[in-house]
Amino acid sequence: MFSHLPDSFLQMNTIFISILIEALPFVLIGVFIAGFIQMFISEKFIARVIPKNKFLAVIVGSLIGVFFPSCECGIVPIVRNLLAKGVPLHAGIAFMLTAPIINPVVLFSTYVAFGSTWEVPLLRVAGSLVVALVVGNIIAYFYKGTGLKDRFLKYEAASEKVAVPTGNLAIAGGSSEITTSHFQPLEVETETHHEHHHHHGEAHAHEEMPLSQKIWHTVQHAVDEFFSVGKYLVFGALLAAAMQTYIKTSTLVSIGHGPVLSILLMMVLAFVLSLCSEADAFIAASFRSVFSTQSIVAFLVFGPMLDIKNLMMMLGAFKARFVVLIVTSVTIVVFLYALVI
Repeated sequence: MFSHLPDSFLQMNTIFISILIEALPFVLIGVFIAGFIQMFISEKFIARVIPKNKFLAVIVGSLIGVFFPSCECGIVPIVRNLLAKGVPLHAGIAFMLTAPIINPVVLFSTYVAFGSTWEVPLLRVAGSLVVALVVGNIIAYFYKGTGLKDRFLKYEAASEKVAVPTGNLAIAGGSSEITTSHFQPLEVETETHHEHHHHHGEAHAHEEMPLSQKIWHTVQHAVDEFFSVGKYLVFGALLAAAMQTYIKTSTLVSIGHGPVLSILLMMVLAFVLSLCSEADAFIAASFRSVFSTQSIVAFLVFGPMLDIKNLMMMLGAFKARFVVLIVTSVTIVVFLYALVI
């Protein structure tokens, strides 16, 4: 049936399916965590956990990923929901950059891949923290804006009355008025958007729901998140498969001589291969006879932060100019880190 198709196309199709199979379980984990955050994590809790000091907030955001066993395939919907719940942008992005690297699953897989030695795993963790701290503070002190696309802010304002700590405020909700203390909504439009069938009313209503209803709405939200990010995952996987098929790795390796070129080459490979962070260490370990430790660490730090499928999902959630800022700053900091270790 497919005999008339070129072998390269069949190879691309195989790679495409393998990327999807590898990524989908982690996307599912990510969207269910996002649904849990939506229904069970309140703005009051977030306000208590995240420090008001910007630098400390970036540190907390960078370290909290230890408790989230998620790879980069599912991190974008988690971060999107945290931001909509009131997490500061700089803390949320710091979390997005480190969570796929510093969680115990990835740390252990890296340890095993590199012969049960700690040098590369520790350099990988240190690199992710350095990048997150630098990029997070750049966003904290130099970026002005919400980062999220307006449609997500509008939806969250309608369904959650998203709040951040400030003074007293009366919120109009349907036919009744609800008074909240120490919170005010983000500066976005708050008219109701009925096109989202999982509209839940005000944030405090979630706390009053019975557990069974919360679980049901968590599943609903997870399904909506899955279809929201799924199209970007499919497009990113297709693009990654095409690049892997038609851009030969051997060609890239042949030009990767010297510390600078080899680091840049491994960063490009990490972006193109689009591997999940739970599995990328085994691929990186196979390059030990060809590339330096610096280059391999660059591959292991850069890939979970920026790859094709992850970039597509970020473009679906964040404003394009903000994504450019993330891409540029992450690329520069990862390169410099790899160069000096």
